Amino acid sequence: MEAKKILVIDDEAPFVNVVKRIIESRSSYRVFTATDGQTGLKLARSEKPDLILLDIVMPGMSGSDVAEDLLEDPLTRDIPIIFVTAVISKDEIGGSGGMLGNRTFIAKPIVADELMAKINKLFSQ
Repeated sequence: MEAKKILVIDDEAPFVNVVKRIIESRSSYRVFTATDGQTGLKLARSEKPDLILLDIVMPGMSGSDVAEDLLEDPLTRDIPIIFVTAVISKDEIGGSGGMLGNRTFIAKPIVADELMAKINKLFSQ
């Protein structure tokens, strides 16, 4: 069975690198990264990941714009998205089980165990 693929889209390169290391050191998942929305969209279309971790606040093309484009494209509309954000606090997310408006969120700074639990739960559904 081929390893699951995860695309991380976030404008903060150090954050992207940390997330990539966390996921790859704790799983057999393959991780692709992009530091802007346009590159992220191209990678989503070419790699067809099983999951996208998407920052909401990014310069240029925001995470919500990226998500909208992904949902409008038949090639990418079924890829699950976990939004990663510093805009919403861990307390706000924690009380809702990580779900807000039928969307999954992870608050920055991320906790490795929490990140992996959300990813593994999503892949087990």
